[in-house]
Amino acid sequence: MRGPTAGESAPLGATVRAGGVNFSVFSKDATQIDLLLFPGEQSTEPDRVITLDPNRNRTYHYWHTFIPDVGPGQVYAYRAHGPFAPERGLRFDADKVLLDPYGVAVDVPAAYDRDAAVRPGDNAATAMKSVVADLSTYDWEGDAPLRRPASETVIYEMHVRGFTRHPSSGVGADRRGTFAGLVDKIPYLEQLGINAVELLPVFQYDPHDAPQGLVNYWGYQPVSFFAPHHAYASRGGALAVIDEFRDMVKALHRAGIEVILDVVFNHTSEGAHDGPTFCYRGLANDFYYILQQDKSRYADYTGCGNTLNGNQSIVRRMILDSLRHWVADMHVDGFRFDLASILARDESGHPRSSPPVLWDVETDPTLAGTKLIAEAWDAAGLYQVGSFIGDSWVEWNGQFRDDVRRFVKGDRGTVRGLAARLLGSPDIYGRHQREAEKSVNFVTSHDGFTLNDLVSYDRKHNEANREDNRDGSNDNLSWNCGIEGPTDDVDVEALRTRQIKNFLTLTLMAAGLPMILMGDEMRRTQFGNNNAYCQDNETSWLDWTLLERNRDVHRFAANLIPYRTRRFAEGTPLTLDEVLEHSMIEWHGVRLHHPDWADDSHSLAVSLKSLRADMRLHAMSNAYCRPLTFELPSCVPAGSESARWRRWIDTALPSPADIGQWRTAPPVTDERYTLQPRSVVVLVSHTGASAPPV
Repeated sequence: MRGPTAGESAPLGATVRAGGVNFSVFSKDATQIDLLLFPGEQSTEPDRVITLDPNRNRTYHYWHTFIPDVGPGQVYAYRAHGPFAPERGLRFDADKVLLDPYGVAVDVPAAYDRDAAVRPGDNAATAMKSVVADLSTYDWEGDAPLRRPASETVIYEMHVRGFTRHPSSGVGADRRGTFAGLVDKIPYLEQLGINAVELLPVFQYDPHDAPQGLVNYWGYQPVSFFAPHHAYASRGGALAVIDEFRDMVKALHRAGIEVILDVVFNHTSEGAHDGPTFCYRGLANDFYYILQQDKSRYADYTGCGNTLNGNQSIVRRMILDSLRHWVADMHVDGFRFDLASILARDESGHPRSSPPVLWDVETDPTLAGTKLIAEAWDAAGLYQVGSFIGDSWVEWNGQFRDDVRRFVKGDRGTVRGLAARLLGSPDIYGRHQREAEKSVNFVTSHDGFTLNDLVSYDRKHNEANREDNRDGSNDNLSWNCGIEGPTDDVDVEALRTRQIKNFLTLTLMAAGLPMILMGDEMRRTQFGNNNAYCQDNETSWLDWTLLERNRDVHRFAANLIPYRTRRFAEGTPLTLDEVLEHSMIEWHGVRLHHPDWADDSHSLAVSLKSLRADMRLHAMSNAYCRPLTFELPSCVPAGSESARWRRWIDTALPSPADIGQWRTAPPVTDERYTLQPRSVVVLVSHTGASAPPV
């Protein structure tokens, strides 16, 4: 066996080359780096330890070596020797086995123990290790990211495991809760009509980072920014998950569905000063994290114990390299950045007007055309919705969520807010001359109530999280429709169904980029838990028996979504947002041309006449507890049969009358229309030449 050679500092990570593998890792203040080679996955001790010579195997702050006669599948890790001096921001611990920050695969031993990475002593037997992979050999069969315009996109936010883990999913037991299981349900996604999935974190994370006796389910505790989560593979072996992820992406692309990843570049699972040492802390703690003035403590703008130092050059490079990896090597279509405003903070934690890392992402040519979605706030009060930098970024619009919830709930003073949200929030984005698609419109997400629970609970019920119901938001803007939780009351259930349809209609008809939450289309419940991050059980899993029990809600969503994702009118190149952009818009109340903006108003109507297609929309909303009769505008040309108003949507009607096809929708012959309490109605008018598709 040939011996190690000096190797090269670039690229970082483990790179397969002719005859062996080049290893490179950054550590400025280490006095010695040991490369550990393990005989195989699940090994408890290395069979080779290569101590890197600082004179031969170090260039600047990069430690490197070339190991002949090893290749893909080689399990490896590092030990970093150096000062343990928290007061200087240094936390070296040569007893701890460290992941490669650039490792693209992770071996998680059956005996993995988070606590062992905290306690003094060697943790080789229980630590995660990195695995060498060759990413160049996969056959993509011509696949590439889809690059669909935001104006034609509807996002379905989902959890890989939760989507198919429930026994009712119909997925084989060996594939439930995996990337392969998701592939099995692609026909369902196609039938629903969505064309983008936003996956909750799929980077390797620490499942033990949760209250005692529970597991981390959501995945917002990353330990690697390059490796897919091992537990989402249906096949064993650390490398299998890479190809299974790629198989999923390729299959989704064949179905015309984009893949967007929820990414966490704001903190890691290493936590606060008393947390475990997995990787970054043990290699270059003062580089990777924002530290307080007392360098033994971490700045915490995330609520998770530490904050990644995103505008530090080493971390900036890692973030960019990670994103390039997922686009170039894994073919993903976009990213949703969790707590993205943290990336606007400098190394002291202060917000910057022009954050380097965000401009790096914005202008990187590899990422050109990639969807970039910002959760434009952080846990320390920095709120940037409407002011996030750049031209490529779009933003989760939390104001849309709150204003639509308030209106549908029946709160006072909500009509003006609803009007702005329906038109793409010009009060938020208009001053920056941003198009409507900058607003990602949603009412529910993983964080908070499901749509069913939003209309079924007045307060959170998080007791199962073992935090005495202190966790999760107390301000949910929810209404239980008269009874807390499940009920057999037919009238209450009918009202809840109607409210759900109201939310779906307003979300999918508003200008912007709509997002719906996994299972909302079949009334998935979390039993009132609005922070189910640690519930890897039926609280979080999608119960597919709900599909039959709530067939009317599913049918409503499946009929509504395609009108958003298809071209809006046959024979024209218009999307819904373009129809809104090139339309005459008139606001009304129950009386034509008299919108009621008063605080005690609960009704609103809007007419849109397209200037680029012979079509009109007239939408009316009644959030009042009694019926309201609305005057209708006339259709022009008068007497044209095809130009009559037709009732497309009435959420108060039973299925299948609640939503129909435009061509066959029943005509409205009266000059007035009575909306039942808490309902939304959409009328359409068109000529045969521009009739929307069936």
